[in-house]
Amino acid sequence: MLKIYNTLTRKTEEFQTLEPNLVKMYVCGVTVYNDAHVGHAMSALVFDIIRRYLEYRGYTVKHVMNYTDVDDKIINRAKQLNEDPLKLSQRYIEDYAADLKSLNVLPATSNPQVSKTMPLIIQFIEGLIQKEHAYAASNGDVYFRVTSDDDYGRLSGRKLDDMQAGARIEVGEAKDHPMDFALWKAAKPGEISWDSPWGKGRPGWHIECSAMNLAELGEQIDIHGGGNDLIFPHHENEIAQSESYTGKEFSRYWVHNGMLQLGGEKMSKSLGNIISIKDFLSKRSADVMRMLVLNGTYRAPLLFNDDTLDAAEKNVERLKSALRPASVSAKGLSAEALSTLASAADSAKANFTEAMDNDFNTAGAIAALFELSKAINTARDNGAASEQLKSAQSTFSELAAVLGLKLEEKQGSSEVEAQVNALIAERTEARKQKQWALSDQLRDKLKELGVTIEDSKDGTTWRWG
Repeated sequence: MLKIYNTLTRKTEEFQTLEPNLVKMYVCGVTVYNDAHVGHAMSALVFDIIRRYLEYRGYTVKHVMNYTDVDDKIINRAKQLNEDPLKLSQRYIEDYAADLKSLNVLPATSNPQVSKTMPLIIQFIEGLIQKEHAYAASNGDVYFRVTSDDDYGRLSGRKLDDMQAGARIEVGEAKDHPMDFALWKAAKPGEISWDSPWGKGRPGWHIECSAMNLAELGEQIDIHGGGNDLIFPHHENEIAQSESYTGKEFSRYWVHNGMLQLGGEKMSKSLGNIISIKDFLSKRSADVMRMLVLNGTYRAPLLFNDDTLDAAEKNVERLKSALRPASVSAKGLSAEALSTLASAADSAKANFTEAMDNDFNTAGAIAALFELSKAINTARDNGAASEQLKSAQSTFSELAAVLGLKLEEKQGSSEVEAQVNALIAERTEARKQKQWALSDQLRDKLKELGVTIEDSKDGTTWRWG
């Protein structure tokens, strides 16, 4: 039985869906006003892995990831660039979609945008006012009345009285209670706005996700996901307004990933330690970023530095070795050795599933892949023929794909490959003539080309990386 940690209950629970074999999953996406960074990549990869595993277990997954394309940050950035806010956000939406494709993240079932959900947002707010969970203030804003929700604060574990003690009403706000939050903001001069029953304005951040979720998945969902920095106030406020509007439980499971940390500190534009996805992929492969996530626990902070990335890169190369072909001169395995390899594949599959069923324990799943990789490599070293490796390698590829790993060998141009083969032939001759210094020089040249060579009794083989 698959078990998932639920932030709302603070327990690991058996996973049971609202409808048989269907998972409705909403994941908070990005606010599109600048290039997406590796922190965004981490969250996208976590929920891509979760989705892939749910599909592997036989579920159909309706995966919704929104784009927040109406926001203060977008408006401010558009002013700086003298650009239309919606055109700016659309440009970054397209860029982020390309980044996700480069990271081998499966496209979401749908990607709603705030600007295209405005009628439902207004309808939602009207419904909350009618139910007396919200009120129109004298300044043209509309606020959610937190005192109308007896359970407010249960996701974050905060009490309203404690929150009130540290809260204050800012200049220009017309709240009844310091913790009331904006559902609709009156338009400021010169900024983008929409008509509403309360005058020109735009929605608050929290109501956007509740409305987009309602539009795409209905009143109740199975999983709501996002970074743990969204627990309060964003997800707390989503619960309050959604359940006040529908009178039903909003999401059965709340799943939150930890934050990416650079050198032990959280990524932040104010700290100037942002690394864009594009910059990362210009230096490392998508598999390295994914392996970094897989090596950890999705709910914990993830340390991002050269050491952890180098370790992830080495692990990717170790896994790639399992897919390399047998030697052309391989004599074949005995029936007993072949049975041992088959058992290793079955064991890896069972261990993989057991790990992932335990709150998506990807570190345990990767350990199962390493064990199978070791068994395949041992069989190859003992003379297994390609046909004898095929079944175990197929299982290995199947499990790697569940985690979204591509494990593709680097490809070079035909001219470079011809150069590599010529250098290897020259080195082989040098070794025959016992010209060891020349042999070492040629190995170094091959290394400079990004080539790793392996010598065996059957000759020299090579690969990229």
